Amino acid sequence: MKQIKLVFGVAAILAAGFAAAPVSAQNYPNQRVTIVVPFGAGSVTDILARIFADEMGRRWNQQVIVENRPGLAGTAAAAKAPPDGHTLVLTSNGHTVAGLVTKDPPFDPVKDFAGITRIGSAPLFLISHPEVPAKTLKEVIDLAKAQPGKLNFSSPGLASTTFIAGAQFRRAAGINIVHVPFRSAPDAVTAVIRGDAQFYFAPVNLARDQSAAGKVRAIAAATAQRIPEMPDVPTFTQAGLPFVYDSWFGLITQAAVPKPIVEKISKDWAEVLKTPEVKEKLAKQFLIGVSDTPAAMDKIIRDETAALTETFKAAGIGAQ
Repeated sequence: MKQIKLVFGVAAILAAGFAAAPVSAQNYPNQRVTIVVPFGAGSVTDILARIFADEMGRRWNQQVIVENRPGLAGTAAAAKAPPDGHTLVLTSNGHTVAGLVTKDPPFDPVKDFAGITRIGSAPLFLISHPEVPAKTLKEVIDLAKAQPGKLNFSSPGLASTTFIAGAQFRRAAGINIVHVPFRSAPDAVTAVIRGDAQFYFAPVNLARDQSAAGKVRAIAAATAQRIPEMPDVPTFTQAGLPFVYDSWFGLITQAAVPKPIVEKISKDWAEVLKTPEVKEKLAKQFLIGVSDTPAAMDKIIRDETAALTETFKAAGIGAQ
C-alpha cells in the first residue's frame, strides 16, 4: 500500500510539473486563450474580438474564446490573470480614460498592461433622433448653445469610445450637452431611435441603415474624408467644425507577460490581417484593419491617456 501511495505521489508531482511548464513564444499558445471584451455582445469591440478569435484560433490550432464582461470589472479581472499571454483584453481607446472617469480605479491603464497591437478602427457618425429640430451640424451646435444642458448624447458607458467622441465633440464645439450612459451599444442606439436621447456617435453600418430607414438622422462624419457608403454626409470639418476622431480598438495583456509572447501575438495578427478573407470580414463590418508593434501600441496608450487627461479637465469631466 505504501508503494502504491508512493507511485501516485510521484505521478502527482510529475503531473504538476508538466502542468506548470512555462510557456514560451515557441510553444505559445499551449492552452485555451480567452479574450475579455469590456463591452456587451454586438458592440464593435465584440465583433472585432470574434473575428480575431476565429482567425487566430485556426492559426494557433487552439481554442480562442470571447468573454463579454461589460464595464471595468472585466478588465480589472484580466489584469490579475496569470501573466502567460492566455488572457487578453480587446478594448477600445476608452481604456485610456479608465483612471479619469472612476474614483479609485481597479487598475492602471498604462502601468498594469502591455500593449500588443491595434486591431482596427471604426469611422463614426454623429446621428440624432429625427425630431431634433436641427438638420445640420451648425444647427445642432446653435441649438445646443441656445439650450445649454438640455440636450444629451448616449453611449455604452464612461469608458466607451463613443463617450470619448461625445466628450471631445462637446469641447471642440464649446457646447454643454449631457452624457447619458447605457448598459450596451444597442441600448444606447435604441435610446436615440426612441427619442430618449438626442445624439449618438454611431459606426458606419448602423448610421447608414438606421438613417436610410428614417429612424435617425446622420449629421456629420468624424473622419478626415467622406465615407463612400454615405457620400451625402459631410465630415465635421466640411460642415464647419475642425474635428476628427480616431476610434481605435486594440489588444492588450498583463504588463508582466514576457515580451517574446507579446511580440508573437502582434506579428501573428499582422500576418493574418494580410489575408483576403480577413480583409473581407472587416470590410463587411465597415471596419479598417490595423496592426502595430507592441512598442507603438504602448506609445498610443501613453500619449492618448495624457492627451485625454487634459481634454477631460478642460471639459470639467471628473471621476464618478
